[in-house]
Amino acid sequence: MPLRIFITPEPDDTDLVVITEIERLRRDLSNYVQHKPRRWAGHLRKMSFARAIRGSNWIEGYRASLDDVLDAIEGEEPIDATEETRLALAGYQDAMTYVLQLVEVETRVDESLLKSLHFMMTKHDLRARPGLYRQGPVWMEDENTNRVYNAPDVELVKPLMVQLIESLYDDESMPVMFQAAMAHLNLVMIHPFRDGNGRMARALQTMMLSKEGIVSPVFSSVEEHLGRNTDAYYKVLSEVGQGSWHPENTARPWIQFMLRAHYQQAWTLQKRIHETEHLYDSIAQLINSYHLPSRVTGALADAARGRRLRRSIYMHLVEFTEGDSISYLSASRDLKAMVDAGVLEAKGAGRGRTYHGSEELRSLWFDIRANRPPNTNKNPYITLPQRTLPGIST
Repeated sequence: MPLRIFITPEPDDTDLVVITEIERLRRDLSNYVQHKPRRWAGHLRKMSFARAIRGSNWIEGYRASLDDVLDAIEGEEPIDATEETRLALAGYQDAMTYVLQLVEVETRVDESLLKSLHFMMTKHDLRARPGLYRQGPVWMEDENTNRVYNAPDVELVKPLMVQLIESLYDDESMPVMFQAAMAHLNLVMIHPFRDGNGRMARALQTMMLSKEGIVSPVFSSVEEHLGRNTDAYYKVLSEVGQGSWHPENTARPWIQFMLRAHYQQAWTLQKRIHETEHLYDSIAQLINSYHLPSRVTGALADAARGRRLRRSIYMHLVEFTEGDSISYLSASRDLKAMVDAGVLEAKGAGRGRTYHGSEELRSLWFDIRANRPPNTNKNPYITLPQRTLPGIST
């Protein structure tokens, strides 16, 4: 087997057009969220983080509802997820929270960091050898457990990982999205760990994207998109890998797949910005009409989207959105007031009681989503107008 990694293809003119459009969409997001404080910005960030965690774990077979992922993020016990899934979600959350902390101080990726992240992700399963490279052969399976890829021999793992880490910084002139995508591809193809390679590759890609410096990695991650398009994800990996370690193959199909993912995710976030702002405005009118305290806004926004609430979750949401903690008694009073007003419905009793959005509340979100424009931006290589960029001759 060849002792080299996949080579980053040179971007062509169309690639650069697509990248420029993605960067424009992200700058719009940055300008809208950061330059003018928005009460709902934290909500959008939290939901994006939860969807990324859910998407990356969904690919690996850890199926959890968005409610369960949000519960895990907020330190609550997920209601429906299995114990194995709960532990996987918690591990990935720990690793990604650490990644988001590291990007603020421009930490350089090295072997020790990658092994530390792997330990965080897989520490609940000692069979995965948390924080250690594999000792034998491994392979990749698709959602139907069909073997689609055999990783390189174990003796090649260490030298190939050295090359991968060196490649992360060897050409700073290359577009960041290219660098991040190739880091993802090479790690998942080397498959250095017994388990958790896909999650590690996606986390590394998100970390590398922070070099753009446009928006938080939470908003530049494409893990949610990959989780929704798992078949396409495995298909392009199979196309590039051709069943085993073939670094001589072109990575261009992978690069274009990832740029399409970035483009579609950026458009999704654009829609969510306006929908979230509209939802918060509608809820503000609702709570004013029922004379409810403004601190209930964040919880009602979650309930309008279909999330079940518990008293402890409500207390966390108030602290998250308002910056101040709320007492157990005040939380109970708020929840009772919302039930009495008819915006929440209580189910169950005692510690098992949950609260759900009423039909009136949920209709706010339903009406907003019903007006969402159709998605016509699926493939930027087809839908983007052909135009000339500075420095590119036609």
